[in-house]
Amino acid sequence: MKEQVKTVIYTEKEVIQYVNEEDVKFIRLAFCDAFGNQKNISIMPCELERAFESGIVIDASAITGFNGEVYSDLFLFPDPSTLVVLPWRPDHGRVVRMFCSIKYPDGKGFELDSRRILREAVKTALSEGYTFSFGSELEFYLFNCDENGNPTTIPHDHACYMDIAPMDRGENVRRDICLTLERMGIRPESSHHEEGPGQNEIDFRFSDPITAADNSVTFLSVVRTIAAVNGLYADFSPKPIADEPGNSFHINISVHSTKNERDILPYVIGGLMNRIEDMTVFLNPTETSYKRFGKDKAPKFITWSPENRSQLIRIPAASGQYKRIELRSPDPEANPYLAYALIIYAALEGLKNRELPPEASNLNLFALSVEEQERYKILPENLIEARQKAKSSDFIKKYLPRSMIKNYCK
Repeated sequence: MKEQVKTVIYTEKEVIQYVNEEDVKFIRLAFCDAFGNQKNISIMPCELERAFESGIVIDASAITGFNGEVYSDLFLFPDPSTLVVLPWRPDHGRVVRMFCSIKYPDGKGFELDSRRILREAVKTALSEGYTFSFGSELEFYLFNCDENGNPTTIPHDHACYMDIAPMDRGENVRRDICLTLERMGIRPESSHHEEGPGQNEIDFRFSDPITAADNSVTFLSVVRTIAAVNGLYADFSPKPIADEPGNSFHINISVHSTKNERDILPYVIGGLMNRIEDMTVFLNPTETSYKRFGKDKAPKFITWSPENRSQLIRIPAASGQYKRIELRSPDPEANPYLAYALIIYAALEGLKNRELPPEASNLNLFALSVEEQERYKILPENLIEARQKAKSSDFIKKYLPRSMIKNYCK
């Protein structure tokens, strides 16, 4: 797959120079809690050099899932290559943002830093001769707000799949989102109205795993911000309206062998299918995640097929550099850093062990009889089952810190 190309990648020295020359007044140091929710602390330009050299301290005990009641001091070290201007902030007295690494006071990496977990997965893949690229398709609902600016349950419109204005009232909001993303160095590929009332989708280009996860976290922030500017509320939850389609986080996966191996996607599919039950709680971490499964093209069965959208994994109609697989079970509540890391590790195990998937299921799984359905394994049916699968999984224990597993399975 083509990787997203960033026009500028800054060094620490260049970031300091940029901040001094471009009227930057606030630097947001961004990171995620254990569940992928973006957090940040703002520093002034005079503190930037110290941030690069010594880090900026945060109170881990106040961050969800960081388990910092005893050893609560952690330090943020900004990654200069992630510098972007926040376009919705004023041009005079600009605000910029950088994602950070999280470390202990002695400089050791913090084991619950999910960005670090993904970085280790990428290194492992490279050492075994593989590179991964990811592309995201994220869906969200737009709801009206009341006179006090609080969200309601009233959808912004009642349009259907790929409708146009005036039925599609989200057209201008999606336009503003796409233009904002472009200004931040993220290139949207397409945007359209989805099937549900007020439901929208924006897809963006493939990137290396770290950039792709950073982009997904940025995307959530941009959508919520632009929606609020337009007097709306953006809802990424898996099932915002009980009888309407849920929100998905379809993950497109491309794998390249540096050893020039050919036709490796079957082993990637095999690796994912053999470990998807163990991984599910990290891809679908809330109770409502499981209300989405088996409805409106959201998968239920652990199957694969070319093109068929009722499957867990499909191979979209594409060729050459665009050939990829699409994992359709995750929802937007997932932490993208953990999701991508586990996908990489599952794929690597499939490649290492030459695990072939079962025969493709080239049929509409939603139209099967009860007897026919019994031939197929299914995804965990609820959060409790998904937690049990993860807790008993040697695969999960091998690749995730014990305290991270506890966060998701307690």
